[in-house]
Amino acid sequence: MIYRFRVILDNDTEEDIFRDLEIRETDTMEDLHNIITQSFGFDGMEMASFYVSDDDWNQGEEIAMFDVSEGANKVKVMSTTKINDMVHEASTRLIYVYDFLNMWTFFVELAEIVDEAQSTDYPNLMFVQGQVPDEAPVKNFEAEDDFGELNDFEDDIDVDDYSDLDFDENWN
Repeated sequence: MIYRFRVILDNDTEEDIFRDLEIRETDTMEDLHNIITQSFGFDGMEMASFYVSDDDWNQGEEIAMFDVSEGANKVKVMSTTKINDMVHEASTRLIYVYDFLNMWTFFVELAEIVDEAQSTDYPNLMFVQGQVPDEAPVKNFEAEDDFGELNDFEDDIDVDDYSDLDFDENWN
C-alpha cells in the first residue's frame, strides 16, 4: 500500500507552505525523512526527529535519526522503524523537526492510503505549494499570564538591608 502524506511547514506567513508526497507503507522513517528534506530543499545533513502526535498535535514518542538513548529508555531509530509501525489509520499524525539549531518544524499527516500504481516510482513528490523561507520561522513562546517584573515583590523587603532583620551576622 502507498501512504499519501501532506507535510506542512509550521510558519506564520500568509502563504501556506506544504508538500504532498507518496511513499510505501513498508519504507522506513528514514526514507520519509529523506523525501521531506529533499522536497523542501534541505541537504538532509542536520539532525532530525519525528514525534508521534495526537489529533491536537501534541508531541509524543520520538523516532530519532540515531540511537542517543541511555540505559533502559530506548528510542526508536528512523533507519530501523517502518512507517506503518508508527502511522496507520488510527494514528495519522507526526511532528517532524529538522535541524535542532534552527528548529524547522513540520506537521505530517497521513491523508490517504491507496494501491501502488505500476508506472510510479516511490517515494514520489506529488504537489508543491509555497516557497521555503531563507530562515526557519521564529517560534513565539509568550507566557499566557502577565507576571510583571520579576524583581517586584509585594512584601517591600529590601534584601540588601540587614539592619531590619533579626539576624546575628557574627553567629559563629
